[in-house]
Amino acid sequence: MSNTIWKITIREWKRILSLPVHYWILLVMPPLLFCFYSYIYINPKLENLPVAIWDEDQSPISRQLTFLLEQTETIHITHQVNSLPELQDLIRSGKVLAAVHFPTKMAINLQSKHPATVSLYTNGASLVPAKLIYKDAVQVIIMGGAGVMLQKFVKTGMNERKAMALVQPVGLTSYTLYNADYNYQQYLAPGLITVGLQMLIIMVSVLLLNYELKTNTLLELISLANGSSFAVIAGKTLAHLSVAWINFILVAGVILPVFGIGHPDATLKFFFLYSILALACIGIGLLVSSIFNDTMLASDIALFYTSPAFVFSGFTFPRWAMPWYDQYYAQIMPYTHFLDGFFKIYYMGLPMNYAIPEIGRLMIFIGVTFPLAVVFFHFKIRKAVNNEKKSMA
Repeated sequence: MSNTIWKITIREWKRILSLPVHYWILLVMPPLLFCFYSYIYINPKLENLPVAIWDEDQSPISRQLTFLLEQTETIHITHQVNSLPELQDLIRSGKVLAAVHFPTKMAINLQSKHPATVSLYTNGASLVPAKLIYKDAVQVIIMGGAGVMLQKFVKTGMNERKAMALVQPVGLTSYTLYNADYNYQQYLAPGLITVGLQMLIIMVSVLLLNYELKTNTLLELISLANGSSFAVIAGKTLAHLSVAWINFILVAGVILPVFGIGHPDATLKFFFLYSILALACIGIGLLVSSIFNDTMLASDIALFYTSPAFVFSGFTFPRWAMPWYDQYYAQIMPYTHFLDGFFKIYYMGLPMNYAIPEIGRLMIFIGVTFPLAVVFFHFKIRKAVNNEKKSMA
């Protein structure tokens, strides 16, 4: 049996290298895809985003706050405006992503212990830049207001330490873990690469058995496998798992180091989890391929199944906030469970045992799809053999 499986593995490798439907998707597209995804975020952090200032106060305090806003990493003052319509036009035209409005008598109100309201306008259509600008602007304005009050208390003769306690009675220390710089390249590129690999693996795997009918090589395969559906499934799986490993070497050994992405100390854990994902994807593809003879229909099913994987995985939007039926749909995609484990072992640097629940769920995919694929393909073999006997008779 092992010798038969090996022969089928070699045969499948020859098909991978000779059939365009295989080598384009498995060997040509991955390097292009990896470089494309990594290069998108070549500027890993959003900095110097264009912001307008509408300063009706024209006081030393408003000018100081404007100066402090300019010193942040995110905000770059590019326009000065004098009215709300002018401000709105700049945001609508995309010339600025946000604007800060200092109202009249702001400094006077602050110095007389009356509240003053500074307005921040952001373009919610650019969600992430808007949040980053909001984060820096709020920090500057709150600190600036506290500084004005602190100076006022000190001028009355109050001890600076006591004045600080009055101005800021509760201190806050904020720690951002695992991606402190909000680095897009470190965060998004590995996720996009792995979801792309899942899609490519499944798209090819759904053609592994039914494409033999299209190329009129099914009987040859059956003869080589001595009629064993298990030998066919095992041989093809080994061949395509080895291709998945080659692509992993390309990702972990070339793409991530060249672009300065990733965590080299987590490579082995990444490899283990990725291998289980690859097996789960191959198993799903083989099951579809063993059921449907029509390659176009199988490809459509694979495309429908894999396309929403990134959205439903929770990578950019939490799954718990999705409708319940979307949450259930996310569970039937292997990438969802891979991503949960990937976050733990890769981004957070946790030991592999933290990913045991996710590994267990991926193993369920493997444990269900491969036996079913063997059974369905066994019936397909029997049908092909019977049809051959009838045609000979």
